[in-house]
Amino acid sequence: MATSVTMVGLCCLCAVLNLFGFDHKMTTRYPAGSMSSKGGGGGGTALSRRNYGLASDTDKPKSTGIVNEKLLGDYLHHVFPSANQTPAPAYLRKPLTFQDLDAHLQTLLSEGEPADDGPDHEVEGRLGPQSVVLDHTSGFEGLLFVDDDLLGVIGHSNFSSIRATTCVYKGKWAYEVLISSQGLMQIGWCTLNCRFNQEEGVGDTPDSYAYDGNRVRKWNVVTTNYGKSWAAGDIVSCLIDLDDATIAFCLNGQSLGTAFSDIKTGPGVAYFPAISLSFKESVAFNFGSRPLRYPAEGYLPLQDPPTADLLKAHKLLGFIKNVLSTRIHVQEQRVVETDCSVWRLHGEASVLITLAHIFNHFAPLMCKVYLVEDVLMNFLLGILEGGGSVDEHPLIQQLLDLFWLLMEDYEVNECLKQLMMSLLRAYRFSPIIPDLGFQIHYLRLTTAILRHEKSRKYLLSNVTFDVLRSVVFFFIKTPLRVKEAGLEELIPTTWWPTHFDKEGKDEREPKDESSDERLRRRAYERGCQRLKKRIEVVEELQVQILRLLLNNKDKSTGEASRYIFLNKFRKFLQENASNRGHPTALCPPEYMLCFLHRLITAVRACWDESGKKSPGGVSSDAAYVPPQLFYNGKVDYFDLQRLGGLLSHLKKTLKDDLASKANIIIDPAEIQAASMDDLDEDEESGAAQRPAGASASTGGAPARPGWLSSPTLGRANRFLSTAAVSLMTPRRPLGQPEKVKVRALAVEQRTEDDIEGSHGNDGLLLGRPAEESDQPVADKSLLEITDGIVMMYNLSVHQQLGKMVAVADDVHEYAAALKDTDEKMARCPARRADILEELHKSRKVFAEKLNHLSRRLAWINATIYSKEKMLDVYWLLRVCVRTIEHADRTGSLFAFTPEFYLNVAMYAYNALKNYFSLTSSMDQLPGYEDTLTQLAGILAKHFADPRIVGTDIKDALMQALASYVCYPQSLMAVERIPEDQRVAMMRNLLAPYEQRPWAQTNWILVRLWRGCGFGYRYTRLPHLLKTKPEDASLPSLQKPCPSLLLQRHMARLLSVDKDMAAAFLNSVLNQLNWAFSEFIGMIQEIQQAAERPERNFVDTRQLKVCATCFDLSVSLLRVLEMTVTLVPEIFLDWSRPSAELLLRRLAQLLNQVLNRVTAEKNLFDRVVNLRLPGLESVDHYPILVAVTGILVRVLVDGDRQGTCRAACVLLSDPCFQLHSIQHLLSEPGGPLASSSSAAARSAAGALASSVAPPPPAGPSERKHFSLNAYSDYISVEEKMKVERMLVFLTRESQQAATSAQPTSEDDLCPICYAHSISAVFKPCSHKSCKACINQHLMNNKDCFFCKATITGVDDYCKPPASS
Repeated sequence: MATSVTMVGLCCLCAVLNLFGFDHKMTTRYPAGSMSSKGGGGGGTALSRRNYGLASDTDKPKSTGIVNEKLLGDYLHHVFPSANQTPAPAYLRKPLTFQDLDAHLQTLLSEGEPADDGPDHEVEGRLGPQSVVLDHTSGFEGLLFVDDDLLGVIGHSNFSSIRATTCVYKGKWAYEVLISSQGLMQIGWCTLNCRFNQEEGVGDTPDSYAYDGNRVRKWNVVTTNYGKSWAAGDIVSCLIDLDDATIAFCLNGQSLGTAFSDIKTGPGVAYFPAISLSFKESVAFNFGSRPLRYPAEGYLPLQDPPTADLLKAHKLLGFIKNVLSTRIHVQEQRVVETDCSVWRLHGEASVLITLAHIFNHFAPLMCKVYLVEDVLMNFLLGILEGGGSVDEHPLIQQLLDLFWLLMEDYEVNECLKQLMMSLLRAYRFSPIIPDLGFQIHYLRLTTAILRHEKSRKYLLSNVTFDVLRSVVFFFIKTPLRVKEAGLEELIPTTWWPTHFDKEGKDEREPKDESSDERLRRRAYERGCQRLKKRIEVVEELQVQILRLLLNNKDKSTGEASRYIFLNKFRKFLQENASNRGHPTALCPPEYMLCFLHRLITAVRACWDESGKKSPGGVSSDAAYVPPQLFYNGKVDYFDLQRLGGLLSHLKKTLKDDLASKANIIIDPAEIQAASMDDLDEDEESGAAQRPAGASASTGGAPARPGWLSSPTLGRANRFLSTAAVSLMTPRRPLGQPEKVKVRALAVEQRTEDDIEGSHGNDGLLLGRPAEESDQPVADKSLLEITDGIVMMYNLSVHQQLGKMVAVADDVHEYAAALKDTDEKMARCPARRADILEELHKSRKVFAEKLNHLSRRLAWINATIYSKEKMLDVYWLLRVCVRTIEHADRTGSLFAFTPEFYLNVAMYAYNALKNYFSLTSSMDQLPGYEDTLTQLAGILAKHFADPRIVGTDIKDALMQALASYVCYPQSLMAVERIPEDQRVAMMRNLLAPYEQRPWAQTNWILVRLWRGCGFGYRYTRLPHLLKTKPEDASLPSLQKPCPSLLLQRHMARLLSVDKDMAAAFLNSVLNQLNWAFSEFIGMIQEIQQAAERPERNFVDTRQLKVCATCFDLSVSLLRVLEMTVTLVPEIFLDWSRPSAELLLRRLAQLLNQVLNRVTAEKNLFDRVVNLRLPGLESVDHYPILVAVTGILVRVLVDGDRQGTCRAACVLLSDPCFQLHSIQHLLSEPGGPLASSSSAAARSAAGALASSVAPPPPAGPSERKHFSLNAYSDYISVEEKMKVERMLVFLTRESQQAATSAQPTSEDDLCPICYAHSISAVFKPCSHKSCKACINQHLMNNKDCFFCKATITGVDDYCKPPASS
């Protein structure tokens, strides 16, 4: 519609010009130095700025739309009234025609014009250039990034400083600083004598003064409290009064009071605006190049406003308003007033020529940022002030038609660019008020502008992603100061949880909630709903903007908006994916989070709309990304890792599979080019870390990223595509057997046909494998945008979701502290008034903090963790799950899938479970159980998938599976996957631990057993119950939920596959030996450090590693307990080839553990008693109970033959000490210990000396460990089994002591000296015991003694002694 109206107006105007003798192709008269043709080219022609004359022929108006001279004169006098003259009657007025209009207009514009303010004009009290910018040549210290406009700055070193180019020495002056990040900065004034360095900045020297809103202080060598804390999006006004020698600051227009008085003034003293800021902090200055947002009365901006141009612009805008509100009634021969809101560009010649005269002067002014912001933007905002939908205000569309008709292209382009920059700046730095009125106002105007097709396409192509950071339009900032944001009025009643369970978690519906608490909670929830509704208004406007950008029907004036947006969006993703090593170049995660939610809403709406028109399509609820996008090269994934490794490697190794399964042939030259790129990337430690800049377009100069600094988030550099392997098919029909050779195509070169396809070309879906249906999924452009959304979540959104949960954690902590304080006040004796007073003060602080945090949490829950946002993340999870399932069906081509799909599937599930569960229940999500089962299948199948080669992604899959089996609901999902997948998962978990990350595998097996083992039903260790867990939601702190089904699978696998069982258990025993040995070595070092006189502190990292080794030892023991319980025959059925060896190794390790842990006053005891931070988990209970569980299973629960074998092996081990078993149930020196200690010593002493010293004769000096003390954790039946085991071992040890025959030293194994020689090696005939040679042969085939290769082992029988 806009285009047709414009063409009507253009044709009518051209006809009128020709009618009166003007050539409409004549060149324009431009001001000196401006461009000379339309569009900014060289030889074009243009409609132009001429004085249009009009003949006085009264017969022509009927045919041309031109009115007679009298009526025209009345009309022009009405539009261009003189401000200095009293309106004269019509019969006395001088006739005004188009021939005189230019002179008349010049006269009107010159009326009241101020004195000339040329470039050499000096203002008293100020020194320096009129255009004030940052001094990037000599006025800085440290490393900084400065924007192209020299007004935005980012700190890039420890503490960098920079000043402006202009100083003041007299008068009252002001400038504004737009805070882009809320970190450490000192903003204010300094003299030329100030010398800054990396440690001292503005305010740290005698002649510099600064305000620091991060620490809420003022600085002038010394520092004191001052002002309020600032946040990103605030505006700081810096005021200096050199007449009164004072400096003051304002925050968002509110005075913070006088900061400094009696500052140094006088001859030779002048102050520069200056700032010091730490690494990655960023701001933008406004010295007066734009209207000050909060002008202070009596203070002048450092840069003079363009007063003359401002006066002209307002006058010309008034003339335009007159045209809009005036209509020529030809029939009645009079001029009538009309409502300007209903004005339409109908092509009346008189109106168009009048407007052409106005725009001849108005258009050049609209290229200046100050005038656009002060004049044009305020005028357009005024049009929308009446309320109603944007559609009800078509005047803005008509005005934009006028702009494109009567202004040069370069003028319209610059005007629109400056207008959008002003809108974005105003939106970003507007204060939060209860109804979000400022944000709504600016978004409405943005929406109105983007509804204009030609303007929208220009802005999309050249501004929104190239010059601006338009993602800011989709961000809703969180107020740091809830009082100023009006949240106290919106949420007058606050509430926080007051009931907690034993583990410190909130009780969602406490049974004992009082009526007052219930009323407060409901009032708080009503306030939250009011807030949410107001925020939803802003979100709806943001979605409308994206819907306009995703329009794919506006093809009448060129490429549809959606395809322009898609290419720009992809470039945006590339920039953020390729600059992860440069945080200042990245889109801030809080912006990315809001952008993702709005984009999901808009894409789903477009998806469902297109689905209605194509009945065979897939709804957005079942959306997925077809696997073709991952290997056909139509979508550039930059340098992001694929599941199978580098893309160039995959293209070389899987080129035959691509040809056979997808009919795609890779060009050899393309492979070679990609390989060379990979070599370059390897030299730079990965392309994901490659520095931005260093490109041909910037001449090799370092890029200056400007994401954070500019108030419009404008770039200071251009990023080039790093795509090296983008592929494209020629647009021709594709036959089934035909192979398609692909060629490279850059992102910005793609067209609609390349994306959507045409004439037999599948576009983005080229190379459909046989496993994929030929049913259309959705518009292919929406598929790529969906793919981009998944990538966005992986880049930074998940990280931001986790970060914002900290506010809820703070509420929880303060609520617990408040409750604890109330309990202390109730217990405090009345006589201790001093303590009671302190408690009241503490309670007041906690209550105030909770009031603040609860309102802030309401805002965060509405903008980040609402039910709608939860559904967005859930939708993303389902998209990833379906996409992975479809890609998995392609076989080897699954390796082309980007890693981030698996990452996002795991991240999204984690977010739903840990972040959104505070406000919404996961059970309410549609199809949640099915989705859990699908995700369980993915984790179970792919954690050991050979097609996945990346170490990080494999570890992430293992950790996700380990977390998955800790929660009942997700564990049940694992049990619901098909049996063959469950068995395959367990087989992979039971693979030998060597040469792979085994710790997570072991944790998974332990969690499947937890709840079934001996004394293994605890959530937290008994000795830690009185301490508060750092995070009660950790998987390790969940209640036990063992899986009997998966245990049965494990038992069947180990029972049937003897080789796998032997390899698995040997690896477990090896790792246990390593972990426990490392633990003992570390506690020795810790004990030595603790005993030194200087009391050196033990390294925190060492303590953490020590605790980890202990936890690993316990978990490995639990896996052994699980194995010996489920499949005891592995150890006790000696018909199995490795059973005896495994049992002897098991006994050896159990004895070592018992001796180290149970000996009195030993190393373990001393370290445990230190109770060092970081070693909280190190205690007797977890490790002794695990060992006891194994012993009980082999010595009590088995059959007679098995228990006898186990007892024999245990007692024959030289490290065995009976008192270690007695230690479990009784105090040392007790009746049970004394009755059997002698027998134990005689049985063990006959074999070898103990590793640990014998127990002391006297009583223990500390409380002795005993299972009897843990009646809440160990059942009566379990204790009875331990007693039976002790009696059995006592009896067996006594029998072994009496039947032991003295053994000659020559008959002992020369390796261990513990067992008799029982094996002879072939061919060398050397000898040892079977235990030593069997263990040796597991890792080495060479003889102990001669290093000959052992080919066999025979039983050895000692020949009878010769008489």
